[in-house]
Amino acid sequence: MSIIPSFFSNQRSNVFDPFSLDIWDPFQGFPFSTAKETSQLANTRIDWKETPEAHIFRADLPGVKKEEVKVEVEEGRVLQISGERSRESEEKNDKWHRVERSSGKFLRRFRLPENAKMEEVKATMDNGVLTVCVPKVEQKKPEVKSIEIGGTSESSQVPQ
Repeated sequence: MSIIPSFFSNQRSNVFDPFSLDIWDPFQGFPFSTAKETSQLANTRIDWKETPEAHIFRADLPGVKKEEVKVEVEEGRVLQISGERSRESEEKNDKWHRVERSSGKFLRRFRLPENAKMEEVKATMDNGVLTVCVPKVEQKKPEVKSIEIGGTSESSQVPQ
């Protein structure tokens, strides 16, 4: 028996075990699957770092084959990473105690800055980590012109 009554679902939680708490899903029972798809989108974690040479994206995609992932560049400097994580096959005699790994489609989009070379994007997949490298346009280094300082004595003055 739970100390806190469950108003939002028929499942009860054990308030003393932090790993057994049920998360309330406001879309539970609705005929569409938006909530499930949204949670899968949120589960695809992607890091974006900028170096002097490139923008680098890293996505943890454990159990996803590189053939199941698409990296695309769209108009307007948009990088799109999408794919599908396959569900494990079930047999009728299987009894699941806990299902925490997500499966299904995922999609993430990033608008890149003006200095991105969209035609030179490269992607690699290694040990379940997708790395996307977007090189940056080389910035012109400002030209520095040395000015010689004239005069050797106190008598030479700069015109005012």
